[in-house]
Amino acid sequence: MKRKIIPYTPQALERAKQLRKNMTYSEVKLWMELRNGGMMGYDFDRQKPILNYIVDFYCKDLMLAIEVDGVTHDNEKAVVKDEIRQEEIEIYGVSFLRFNALDVVHDLKNVLRTIENWIFGFEEKNGVNEFVIRKRNSLQFPRERKRKDPPQPLRGGDSPTVE
Repeated sequence: MKRKIIPYTPQALERAKQLRKNMTYSEVKLWMELRNGGMMGYDFDRQKPILNYIVDFYCKDLMLAIEVDGVTHDNEKAVVKDEIRQEEIEIYGVSFLRFNALDVVHDLKNVLRTIENWIFGFEEKNGVNEFVIRKRNSLQFPRERKRKDPPQPLRGGDSPTVE
């Protein structure tokens, strides 16, 4: 599946850079699991600008935004703003998963399972990208970094010989 490019404003990009430097504890905890293909081989971006907004995490291949809602999302005004923002982004084909920040901190295992189940459903409908298959294989069977037979160090008066 070809990746869809979603525009964003320069203001959103600048704000995203600031947010990356000041992530919440729950965002950092989830990011440690999502980064470097840690979620089933998929690449996620953090604090990703989309339109004039920023989503906490985004995967281009899945067109999936993940939001971690903390105490700032508890009031009615914030909930309405989140709904409008989500509807505008969903027009571009992006799906959303939302998690409570406390669930991320105290029940990360189930949060990750929910994301995995969403991905399984996505892959069942759309297949698996070849790049993701290669990434999964490299994560499952990492290459050995050391040589099997490293060269022996030279001793005292030994000189290398050419045969």
